[in-house]
Amino acid sequence: MDGSLIVAAHLSSLFTPYQSTSIVLPTRQNDAPLPSATTTADAPPEHASFSDFFSSSRTGSIVLRLIHNGLILELLSVSHEIPPLRIVFPAAVLPSPSVVLWQDSELHILAFTERGSLFRVVLPLLDGSTLWKHSSSPGSYWFREYLVSKFKPHMALITQVQGAHSVSIGLSDGSLVRLETKEMGYGSDNDIWEETLHGHTSLFTSLTSFLHTTASTSSDIISIASLPQPTDIGDTWTLSRDRTLRMWTVNGCVSAKVLSVLPNGRNASPAPSAAVHAPSSLLQDRPQRLLRAFIASWSSSPHVLAFVPTEASSASAGFFQLFSAAGDRLEALQIVECPPDSGHSHLQDFTVVGSTLHALWDRGGQSVVEAWALQNQDPDPKWQTAAYPQEAELTPAYLDELLLSPGSLTDRYFEAVMRPGIFSPLTLQTALTQYIESCLSHPSVSYSRPPQLLQSYASLAESITAIVGCTVQLGKDPQTGAQQYDKYWNALKRDWEGFIARCREIERSARWPLAIGYDNLKGTLLVAERERVGSVATEDLVLQMRRKLSNSLPVPPRYEFLTILWTIRTRIGRRIMLSLEARLIDIAHQEIAFPYADIIQDQAQRANFVNELPEGLAEWITGRLQTVTDIDEATKMVLDVIGGCDQTVKREEDDVELLLPPPILEWTRQLTASYVKSTVEARYDLCLCLIALLFFLSEDLQQWDPSLLAEIFVVFRGVAMLRHTARQPAGDQKVPDTEKDDDVVARMRNMNVSSGRAAYHSTYSLLHQLLARMPAGISVPDGAHRFLDGSGLLQSVDPAHVTKSEVEFCNTLRILGYCEAARDALAWLPRTPGASYVQALLWIDESRYEDAAPALESLSSCFGEGRPALIDEDRDALASVLPRQELFDSEFSFYLHAAALFGDSGVTLYEVAFTQLAISTAPVVNTISLWSTAIKGLIDLGFYDDAYKTIVSSPYEKLKQECIPSLVYRMCEEQAVDRLISFNFVGLSDEVEECLSFKARNADPRVRPFYLMILYTWYISRNDYRNAAMTMYQRAKKLAALTQDPAEFHSLADLQMDAYGVSMNALSLVDPKNAWFVLPAGEGGGREHRKRQKLTRFIPEEKYSDGNREVEIVEISDIKHEYALLAAQVELIRVQPQFLYVNEILSQPLSVVLKLAQLNLFDTALSAGQALGVDMTDVFSRLTNQCLRFSQNPAAVLVENMSDWLLTDKVASWTGTTADRAWRYLRQSLELYDGPKSDYAYSKITFVTILAFERSPPPPWLVQLLVDNHPEHLIRICLRYDVLDFALEYVMSMISKNDISGPQPTRAAATWLPYTLFDQVMAAAETQTDLSPHGQKLRGQLRVELSHRIKRMQKLSVAVAQS
Repeated sequence: MDGSLIVAAHLSSLFTPYQSTSIVLPTRQNDAPLPSATTTADAPPEHASFSDFFSSSRTGSIVLRLIHNGLILELLSVSHEIPPLRIVFPAAVLPSPSVVLWQDSELHILAFTERGSLFRVVLPLLDGSTLWKHSSSPGSYWFREYLVSKFKPHMALITQVQGAHSVSIGLSDGSLVRLETKEMGYGSDNDIWEETLHGHTSLFTSLTSFLHTTASTSSDIISIASLPQPTDIGDTWTLSRDRTLRMWTVNGCVSAKVLSVLPNGRNASPAPSAAVHAPSSLLQDRPQRLLRAFIASWSSSPHVLAFVPTEASSASAGFFQLFSAAGDRLEALQIVECPPDSGHSHLQDFTVVGSTLHALWDRGGQSVVEAWALQNQDPDPKWQTAAYPQEAELTPAYLDELLLSPGSLTDRYFEAVMRPGIFSPLTLQTALTQYIESCLSHPSVSYSRPPQLLQSYASLAESITAIVGCTVQLGKDPQTGAQQYDKYWNALKRDWEGFIARCREIERSARWPLAIGYDNLKGTLLVAERERVGSVATEDLVLQMRRKLSNSLPVPPRYEFLTILWTIRTRIGRRIMLSLEARLIDIAHQEIAFPYADIIQDQAQRANFVNELPEGLAEWITGRLQTVTDIDEATKMVLDVIGGCDQTVKREEDDVELLLPPPILEWTRQLTASYVKSTVEARYDLCLCLIALLFFLSEDLQQWDPSLLAEIFVVFRGVAMLRHTARQPAGDQKVPDTEKDDDVVARMRNMNVSSGRAAYHSTYSLLHQLLARMPAGISVPDGAHRFLDGSGLLQSVDPAHVTKSEVEFCNTLRILGYCEAARDALAWLPRTPGASYVQALLWIDESRYEDAAPALESLSSCFGEGRPALIDEDRDALASVLPRQELFDSEFSFYLHAAALFGDSGVTLYEVAFTQLAISTAPVVNTISLWSTAIKGLIDLGFYDDAYKTIVSSPYEKLKQECIPSLVYRMCEEQAVDRLISFNFVGLSDEVEECLSFKARNADPRVRPFYLMILYTWYISRNDYRNAAMTMYQRAKKLAALTQDPAEFHSLADLQMDAYGVSMNALSLVDPKNAWFVLPAGEGGGREHRKRQKLTRFIPEEKYSDGNREVEIVEISDIKHEYALLAAQVELIRVQPQFLYVNEILSQPLSVVLKLAQLNLFDTALSAGQALGVDMTDVFSRLTNQCLRFSQNPAAVLVENMSDWLLTDKVASWTGTTADRAWRYLRQSLELYDGPKSDYAYSKITFVTILAFERSPPPPWLVQLLVDNHPEHLIRICLRYDVLDFALEYVMSMISKNDISGPQPTRAAATWLPYTLFDQVMAAAETQTDLSPHGQKLRGQLRVELSHRIKRMQKLSVAVAQS
């Protein structure tokens, strides 16, 4: 087995508890107590206490694990990709449960519990890829329970399943119970078992039993074995604490041997001796695997191999003794002593494969497998060893070394903790739970708990970074107040070191070896630990060399130069090597502008490398190098070792593998990743050894071949990239929601409901994810070497160039979503076109678009004719990561690809930029789609000037028309109207107007953007005032249709009046002859019923189906009318909001004016009435009544509402009483609103109102007004109201004004008087009995005056006739 190693995978990295299929078994023991789930601090319940292997061609290899203190039996397949199966028992299961294949169609799991129940669980097998995949559903499995009766359950110590029909149970008194099935049940029918109790004091041994009396526990059976199935031999062998090996048949114990304490070369004694039974010679009282029964390859008879521990010896752990069991008799054949350095090792398990013994040891917490050939004819036989490769442990010294590298303490420690393979997710979760409990129980946080301890997190990694160290606070010096950073960092470091120490303790328990098995199909040894399952694999040359060098073992003469290099590395010291490694990494990350010989010489001088060496080391190195014949050839040999891949098969797959590729298990892939990590670490260490030699020989490197130095550095670059990748975790695996829901059920089934704050998820390493994209190998080493060879990182020869494989490797990391790992990998490579392209793609993935755009633009020079030709290596590397695996034929194609990259990422800015570049380099092809992309992108970005320029410069008229709406609407929505209006839109004005008109017709005028106002601005800027006025008029009408909501009435009415005002202003700028516009009939209609001029156009329907359409002409007077009505309505609703719901009032202008007058809003009523052209007779009548009331009762002023007409600044400034101001207000209103145009109707109604109000005397100014303009009406009113005194006075005044005593009039009308009216006045005066004295006097004067006038008129008539 020399040249082998162990590689293992954490089970919690592959599966989590909720991914398992669970079966819960009930029991027939009604009085059985509930099982306890107590756990120890260093052994989580998921750590197995027992493990074993089962292998067959039908099922492959299956791992049995007892977890949760034996309450759960877990079956895990390492040959098929199926979830684990967990069987939950009602009591703890005793060692050793077993799996039996029954008739190639069923799996029988036989397990005996500490409560005395023997369970048989039957799992029907389907095809080999599913096994128990659906076994948790009802009816897909059966179980049977048998309760033993011939012994007490607590006496059972260990069990051995000999087949589906036979089980042996070892008791504490040394007896053996055999259970045989008389009849096996079918389905859920119970089996019928027969119990047979055999004592070790049988007739065969009675002759020696009287020689001495042993202690009560010396007969405890601690190990039991039988031949592997299938077999017809039902014999059983047991080993008791008193080292007695017994052979049992169906008849009982037939042979016994007491094993010697020391391997003295003598045969085992046939009977026990007194020394054997001394307390110090008794074996430990726990079940152990100290026996194996097998059919030897050199014989057909059964053999038994027993291990005898020698606990008193510090040099050796014990020895193996081989017995022959032929003829029901134990006969000692051979003693195999353990290696002399095994004194501190503990045997956990062993097996015999063929004629080779394979022993599994626990050596310092590590699993070690050693092999010994039985019946070996070699005169000097040796043990062959397989162990885990050397890996760094997170000791305090190693943690201090981590702090020497750049980065914060938390980053460095977290990176080390999360390194794949160091700690399992279960270990980290358990340690974090213990850390939280410790923090919460600490007295310092009992009153102020950090919130990090109580929060939940999305992943385990996030939990660790947030919680560990959260209790450490930055304090201040009580005397100076300075912040104590040193104490803070020391406390934080101790906190992290404590957490890491917990992880190490739990991980040490997880790596405790339990069982060793053999995979018959693959021919490999399997190793089971508490939380890991591994395999024994062959070492490659690098791992073999490193193991021998680190253990100071001799190497073949060909590789003697490696011994010199390794000695240099070990004797230089850790501090110098760390400094050298840091300088080397810095060199590898820089662009090389000088020869490597000069660079190394400069760095060696800066580091003072030679002078820092220990005393005498330089002379020793010089002397050893003189023994090397050709140092160049030796160096090439080292490079071949570091970069070589030992593939066992050719790279070309055979036809069968191409047609049926073998399935790759996650467990196998995890083992391969572990192998890759180990071999890469070994290659990295050898690389550092070689670099250390270069630093030592820095003064002589000028004589070296530059290509050899370059090859050294390019190999180091590849190994370093692989090493960095191998140390990266891939993060938690995404879990479907259904599995998350099943987590609760699974944890309850496993009785682990409160096992932690958050369930961990299965985690893979980055190597594991990369291996999923690589072809599989026939073994773990072959798969690892296939990956190393396929990555191409070890095949480069020039550090100034980047190979196709290196570029593909970085791009693969990017595609998988590991941007940080891809960025770190690219940092090692020079900026060749391929690396630059991947870097640009990575920047796009990281949203660093401002960095990606220049990088992609610079790559355009690599494409097209007339460009500098790329070397073949750069061409292949760049083509390998392009979409079609080939270079673009022109810059135009590349720009299109770059634009598509940014378009897929939603980065419009750079998508437009590269689209414009593509347009500028486009051949003679249809580029309308590119123009459309550029225009729409510029519009989306808000680059309106550029978008307008692009639209105007586009050669496609149809595209212009399609893009205009997008530009106009976007600019309106983004309130860029001023810039929109400033654009000329040559030849596209109609499209702009059409867009704005469409939105103006359909958009809500209350919501921004206000398209009607924008359209108005458009028309005004182009001096189209008529359309501008029509637009604002339409806005007013659209707002009028929305004023039904009381909450919005006033705001909308204000907007409506503004629109009317703007419309009137715009229409007033038009020639008065053309100050009108046309609207469809009904569009300009409002609440009022105002007649307008309508035009009807008749177009024959046989030619135009839409021919008939009535239109309406709107003039400025119409707009003014509607404005006045709206103003009156607003004022009315402001005072009386309830009128908003009375459409009959608001729709009639006269009603609105009258309501205003009734509310004493005379200013508004009068102005509105004049503007609306309604009769204001009732308004003046009410106003006159108010004046009369104030004159008659001045106290009424205190209770009247005078908000409009008496409390204004103008009226309040007048002198006199309130009544005087009221009459003055009435007089001025008549002067303003009454006149010849209204035929003084309002003065007449005023006079009538005064007379009707208790015959009050009218004011002189009113009388004078009527006398001057309508004397007849004045007289008639006086007659109507029987005011004869005023009538007589007004008649006398009228006659006096029409004096005919002067010159002869030239017109007949000059002498006309209403004599009929005069007669009526006289008649009324004559009949009036109570006429006042003044009236009587006037009546007499009028009679005389009329008589004289009649006489003068007669004379005048004669004179006229004579002339």
